Amino acid sequence: MTLSEVFLWPGTKVCERLGVDPEADAGLVRWLINSLVYLVLALVVVWAIVTVV
Repeated sequence: MTLSEVFLWPGTKVCERLGVDPEADAGLVRWLINSLVYLVLALVVVWAIVTVV
């Protein structure tokens, strides 16, 4: 598994579960899901850092 596959894993798994080809539509559905996942993770990390300091 390459580094890019690791970063794209959440969107790929959701697309597979929904029955959508992750490579179809230029990967926009996978990109959207990955963006939402990593946005939530980033906000949690920032929130944790701000509340500790």
